[in-house]
Amino acid sequence: MATEVINNVPANPDKEQKEKEDAPPVDNGGTKEKEETPKEPEKGEEKAEEKKSEVAPPKPTVHKISFEQDIVYLYQFSRTPMLPSTSPYCLKVETWLRLAGIKYENVDHKAKFRSKKGQLPFVELNGEEIADSSFIIKELSDKFGKDLDAGLTPEQRVISHAMISMIENHLSWVILWWRAKYPESVLKGYQVNLQSALNTRVPNSLLNFCYKFTSGRKGLKKAKAHGIGVHTQDEIMEFGKNDLRALSDLLSDRPYFFGEEPTLLDIVAFANLAQLRFIDKAVSQPLRDAITDVFPNLGALVNRVKERAFPDWEEICTTLDLNPHLPKPKEPEPEEPEKGKAEEKEKEKEAEKEPVKEKEKENEKENEKEKEADKEKEKEK
Repeated sequence: MATEVINNVPANPDKEQKEKEDAPPVDNGGTKEKEETPKEPEKGEEKAEEKKSEVAPPKPTVHKISFEQDIVYLYQFSRTPMLPSTSPYCLKVETWLRLAGIKYENVDHKAKFRSKKGQLPFVELNGEEIADSSFIIKELSDKFGKDLDAGLTPEQRVISHAMISMIENHLSWVILWWRAKYPESVLKGYQVNLQSALNTRVPNSLLNFCYKFTSGRKGLKKAKAHGIGVHTQDEIMEFGKNDLRALSDLLSDRPYFFGEEPTLLDIVAFANLAQLRFIDKAVSQPLRDAITDVFPNLGALVNRVKERAFPDWEEICTTLDLNPHLPKPKEPEPEEPEKGKAEEKEKEKEAEKEPVKEKEKENEKENEKEKEADKEKEKEK
């Protein structure tokens, strides 16, 4: 019984004619010749077909290829002797990870990597990259079920959003302008060693010069593009003090902005205020002095979050270790050299004594034989 095949492809007469010529003759049941049985494919051909059918796994698009499941790998700037990170956004993410109790590991990349958006910080989780501090916290909060704002009322959420926007879109630009205007004060104020931070042999004098030239010029351009950079220094510092006053009034005498437990607003405020609070006192900074003298409750908030999130703060700033929170692998205890040498000497002495003992045994055997021979001679006599 013949089957009809319907072809939905548009007709091509030349192609059809060629196919008719090349096609084998169709058997309509009139011929009695036996149909040829198809040949079984060889083993090599089967393996080749299997390999072709197997889809190659996609190449990893992350830097940390040998990652562990559900471990957050954080990429940020290097440590400094004054605070864990000179980036408020990097400090924001690490503080949130610690307060949320999420397992994470800092990747020591010497500030060489950037996210696909060209930013730091960024994280990698289960082979996927997440960039921008706000998106990082949002996605990790959903993934691990850690919402620090879960207890806030709708009104408090509105206030939190507004204050975070003020800090990150206004106060942070005041700080950025100061850093761009006085790059030398940044290096001194945070005691930054660029040679160590970038893991390079280039002299610090040259690195500092490049930093002052490039960072200062680029930062001032960004500040002007934002709009804050067109004002005078006194006006810009006044902007910053007004932001600090708003935060101080909202905080009042509470331990945290919305009660007894820290929320995202406390973390964002801490990450930005710490950039001012921990500038070396040898460097002049009006906003740091304002936190100390005019708004002491903000300084107390910074210390409170610091003690809660970074109990190892002093260790971080002293050793510049990126991962003091992780257990260190145990190193094998070295054997005491005196014991080892004594054991070796004893073995050598024993090795030297062995041939001497064998010779003594042989001599004893020979002496016994001689004594027996003498006894036999005496008996014969």
